[in-house]
Amino acid sequence: MRTILYNTLTTWFQWLNPETISAIGRTIGKIMWYCLPSRQKKAKESIDYHIQDKDKNAKELAYSSFIHSGQSFMELFMARDFDYRFMSARIKIDFPENLEFIKKVDRPIIATTGHFGAWELLAGILRLNFNDRKSQIIVKEPKDQGLNNILKHYRSHFGVEVVSKDNATFKVLRCLKRKGISAFLVDQNTVRSKAVFLPFLNDYAAINIGPALLALRSNALIWPAFLFRDSNTQYTFYSFEALDTRELTGSTEEKVEKAALFYTQAVEEMIKKFPEQWFWMHNRWKNRPKWEIEGKN
Repeated sequence: MRTILYNTLTTWFQWLNPETISAIGRTIGKIMWYCLPSRQKKAKESIDYHIQDKDKNAKELAYSSFIHSGQSFMELFMARDFDYRFMSARIKIDFPENLEFIKKVDRPIIATTGHFGAWELLAGILRLNFNDRKSQIIVKEPKDQGLNNILKHYRSHFGVEVVSKDNATFKVLRCLKRKGISAFLVDQNTVRSKAVFLPFLNDYAAINIGPALLALRSNALIWPAFLFRDSNTQYTFYSFEALDTRELTGSTEEKVEKAALFYTQAVEEMIKKFPEQWFWMHNRWKNRPKWEIEGKN
């Protein structure tokens, strides 16, 4: 029954124009705000503690974050319309020299981003700008198989390979060996065995070292990139200068930490600029470093 509902709704969504899709997303965000009080509380508490800016109201930012999250989900259904005309009319490129460098460089690329702004549309930018090389996005699949099938189907519309985070290593290394581009979301809570604890928004967070290890193993560039909303259906693509992992020094452990810190600081910079566009309802700081746990015992 749930699968039938998913298929019915998504079939309808894909034929709507971007303005209507965005409006539905904002409505979904409002519904989540009122129907998920525990997530609402978590978002307000996280903003209040991690932003620490007296000029920013935690409740207002949390509410805006829910609205943006609803829009982020619905933007997946813009995949059918995401072409060069869409990009030209709706997306502004900040620091185009960074994008042009990545397009021309003859190296494997690890692209990093977060659950920030219109992150679902980034796959379309990969397809349009890197159609001469293999590109893939690495995702954490939801437990709901029906929802996972829908997400994978529409993400595949962008023309990039969708790879499950659970078995990504071999496929990513194969892509990078061919000087392709592999994109990761690097702002989620991570189990201790796969993390290093680094400063993130006035606290320590478990940072996923997977992208750093894969970048070092393949001598890849690490390229942070983001898509934030200027308005409901107008966006700006913002990318950083890439980090060349071949230039990192120290032990393997030190190199991994430096690479992970690089993409973590990029996410942090974007959140500080546009805190309302980040996914605050996620329990980002759930896992704590051993020294903190041992200090409490």
